[in-house]
Amino acid sequence: MIKTDILIIGAGPVGLFTVFEAGLLKMHCHLIDALPMPGGQLSEIYPKKPIYDIPGYPTILAGELVENLMEQIATFKPGFTLGERAETLEVLDEGSRFRVTTSKGTVHEAPVVAIAGGLGSFEPRKPPLENLEEFEDKGVDYIIRDPEVYRNKRVVLAGGGDSALDWTIFLADVAEEVTLIHRRKDFRGAPDSVEKVFELAETGRINLLTDAQAIGLRGNGKLTDVQIQSKEKGEFFQPADNFIPLFGLTPKLGPMGDWGLTIDKNAIVVDTFDYSTNIPGIYAVGDINTYPGKLKLILCGFHEATLMCQSAFNRVFPEKKISFKYTTVNGVEGFQ
Repeated sequence: MIKTDILIIGAGPVGLFTVFEAGLLKMHCHLIDALPMPGGQLSEIYPKKPIYDIPGYPTILAGELVENLMEQIATFKPGFTLGERAETLEVLDEGSRFRVTTSKGTVHEAPVVAIAGGLGSFEPRKPPLENLEEFEDKGVDYIIRDPEVYRNKRVVLAGGGDSALDWTIFLADVAEEVTLIHRRKDFRGAPDSVEKVFELAETGRINLLTDAQAIGLRGNGKLTDVQIQSKEKGEFFQPADNFIPLFGLTPKLGPMGDWGLTIDKNAIVVDTFDYSTNIPGIYAVGDINTYPGKLKLILCGFHEATLMCQSAFNRVFPEKKISFKYTTVNGVEGFQ
C-alpha cells in the first residue's frame, strides 16, 4: 500500500511540474505511469524534438526539458510507480480518499488524485495508403525519436500541424533533402513556424508542396519513392529514403474512461476555477482535460497544475489556511 497526499496519474511534463507546485505547499506526491521512465511523450516519442514555447528557453530539446524537471522536483522526493497503468479507482470514506490499483496490482491511496495523463493511451493516425504497412520500419516512420537517423537522407514529411512544421525546420539542417507536403495551403501550426517553413522553401533549403498529398509508396524491400498528387505539379514520384506522416495521435482514455468522470471527445471535462472534475477530489490537468478555450500546450498545463495544487491543499490540510509565498523570497529550500 502506497499512501501519499497527491496521487498523480501520468509522469509527463505537466505531472512532473505538479510535484514542484505541490512541494511548495508541503504536499508529497506519488506518480503512476504506464511507461518505464518519467517524461511521457517527451521521453518516449520525441526526446530529441526541439520545443520553442517554454518560457526562458528560446529552444530546448524535449528530453532536456524532462531532465530539468526531474532536477527541479528532486528536492521534494516524489515516489514513482512506473511501467504500470492505473486501472481501477475506488472512492473511500465518503469521498475523502481514493484507492487506485494498477495493472500489476500495486495499490495507492490519497485524498487527491490528479490526472495528468497527456493524451491517455494513443496510436498514430496513419494515411490511407494501400501499401503503407509494407514499408513500416523500412522507411516509413510515424514518430521521430532520433533525428540523427535521417542525417544525409532524403526525407518526405506530411502534415500541417506543429509537429510537421517543427521537424521540417529541424531536419533542414540534418537531412540531405527535406520535402513537406500538406493537403491544404494553410497550416494549423504556430505562425512563426509557418513563416520559417516558407522562408526555407523560398531559399531552396526544403521542398514545400501545398494542395498536395501522398497517394502511394514505391520500393523494393525498402522505400525509394513517395507518390504525390499535387494540384500544381500533377502526379509524380518523389525520391525518398524516409516517409514520415505526422497527422497526430488518436487518443484513448483507457480504464480512466470507466471511472465515472464527465468525458467529452476523449477528454475529461474540468472547471477552470481549479481544474476539478465532476468528482470532488479528482482533478485533470494538461492535454487530457477539456474546457472552453482549451489549448494543448505544455505551458498551459503548468498553469493548470499550479491552480490545481492551491485547491488540493484544502483537501489535504483542511485544518490549515493556505499562505501564498514567492520562491524569489524564500527560495525552494524554504518550502521543504
